[in-house]
Amino acid sequence: MTLTELRYIVAVAQEHHFGRAARRCFVSQPTLSIAIKKLEEELSVSLFDRSSNDIITTEAGERIVAQARRVLEEADLIKHLANEEQNELEGAFKLGLIFTVAPYLLPKLIVSLRDTAPKMPLMLEENYTYTLTESLKRGDLDAAVVAEPFQEPGIVTEPLYDEPFFVIVPKGHHFEELDAITPQMLAEEQVLLLTEGNCMRDQVLSSCSELAAKQKIQGLTNTLQGSSINTIRHMVASGLAISVMPATALTENDHLLFSIIPFEGTAPTRRVVLAYRRNFVRPKALTALRAAILNSQLNGVSFVKD
Repeated sequence: MTLTELRYIVAVAQEHHFGRAARRCFVSQPTLSIAIKKLEEELSVSLFDRSSNDIITTEAGERIVAQARRVLEEADLIKHLANEEQNELEGAFKLGLIFTVAPYLLPKLIVSLRDTAPKMPLMLEENYTYTLTESLKRGDLDAAVVAEPFQEPGIVTEPLYDEPFFVIVPKGHHFEELDAITPQMLAEEQVLLLTEGNCMRDQVLSSCSELAAKQKIQGLTNTLQGSSINTIRHMVASGLAISVMPATALTENDHLLFSIIPFEGTAPTRRVVLAYRRNFVRPKALTALRAAILNSQLNGVSFVKD
């Protein structure tokens, strides 16, 4: 059994295809197939179901591939320990961000990180939380910026900032003259929400039980939805409905498009965190990244310094 063979089976499990896995590993398909067959014979177990074009990992294979990932991570750690003098702030850092954070954090993070880690460029991926989580577990990402609730085995999180939500309404809407809005009042209106699968949609609904109950009764067919925060902003500006926005998505010129109204009392908030694998081999890079985020001038958030 070799590390190369373990890399091959992890690649096949991820790609569900021998040809794509071979290209990912920069070898020919026969080379990869022969190596995996040799490993299966050594272990006396079938790792993959080859009965269709879409290769499926067997039950035993799932456990072995999971262990292979851990072994490869530990091997990377050995390389790191053998070269402790290397600068952890040199080389690309693979960072994932959820859709509702990336457009507002990245412009300021890049400027902040340029000063503290100029030789650590970012390889970026924007996606849903569940997709980023799987990429993080596989090692395709070094870290991810996501929103709570977030809890995964083997993944560590560090708090970054707490971000309040605000209500935005079209010009001329009857809410426009109010000083504050209660969550209960939202349930009486047509509210634009992000599409399902987006964690911010869930956070908004969890902050307003009446609105959540209304959505459950009406079903998705009667729900006004937008694919992105920017799309929703413009639909509100056009007069379609009202919505709820995180503080970072609002700018000083937005009053020209729509009216921004705070929640009454304690505003609903979301906590944004940095997630990474336990025993990640570049801790100084993580420290630099978190510090750069905390030094970013984000609109309306409360940074968690400790």
